[in-house]
Amino acid sequence: MVLENAKEEETSVHSGATKRHRKAGKKRQQKNQRKQKSSVKEVLPPPLTATSPPPSLFDGTTRLYVSYPCPFAQRTWIARNYKGLQEKIKLVAIDLGDRPAWYKEKVYPENVVPSLEHKNEVKGESLDLVKYIDNHFEGPPLLPDDLAKQTFAEELLAYCDSFAKSLNSFLRSKGDDISDAGMVSPVVALDKFEESLSRFGDGPFLLGRDFSLVDIAYVPFVERLHLFLSDLKKYDITKGRPKLTSYIKELNKIEAYTATIWDPQESLTQIKKKFENCPKILGPRKKCYMFFLKINWGSKSAICYLASFICSIWMASSRNKE
Repeated sequence: MVLENAKEEETSVHSGATKRHRKAGKKRQQKNQRKQKSSVKEVLPPPLTATSPPPSLFDGTTRLYVSYPCPFAQRTWIARNYKGLQEKIKLVAIDLGDRPAWYKEKVYPENVVPSLEHKNEVKGESLDLVKYIDNHFEGPPLLPDDLAKQTFAEELLAYCDSFAKSLNSFLRSKGDDISDAGMVSPVVALDKFEESLSRFGDGPFLLGRDFSLVDIAYVPFVERLHLFLSDLKKYDITKGRPKLTSYIKELNKIEAYTATIWDPQESLTQIKKKFENCPKILGPRKKCYMFFLKINWGSKSAICYLASFICSIWMASSRNKE
């Protein structure tokens, strides 16, 4: 009887070990398959312009509409690549400087990228699309099961817009001092990012060991801050930030991300052209607007509200002229 029980326990342990071994083997196989897919360089389609005919819309093909230089579109592009969906989600590039009329009329009335055509519907908003791709397509999950990490992920996603705004703040700033570049200072944003990288000790990414949806949300803006601050302000974002240094190093090992990096020189040329006159045109108006806005916080005067409203229109007119 004792021998029989021992044999049953041994069989049970062996069976459990075999199942775990098979499960681990399956994960390794899936990882190798994804790696093999990502190692084949994707031939990117040329951007469609005003003279380009539309694709065969709503024919059952899943399409991701992007602009290669756009950081928001880059988020969805990275998610698609990381989940190994290059063959299931077709990339369609739009030239935002000469965008086709049919894109607004027949695809996405908001006329911006990214957008996703899937099951005869078109959806937009970059973070919503990343979550949609994660929930509706196969591939590695973009969020961990750990509840503490999920909670921290929500905190980081809530701050992501402010981090992204720090890019525009410094581009519109005057001089080389980026510590006082407007409402969202790049220095403050980057210091907060460095602190966030220290939350979990099991890996180099924002949620620890694994690259996640949160990294996808931030990466396009980290990339541009690194490039633009270095070239335009001679500021190295990695100096004094060892976690960020390791983070960028690990990012550049992920082919799903590196395949989405647009030509740095072209990016710099575009951004310089867009913002070269911005500080001298927008600066005084922005200061005026912020002055009256601060007064509003302590006063309910109708004059203050009117002045801040006029300044906001003045600022908007500057952007439109540019």
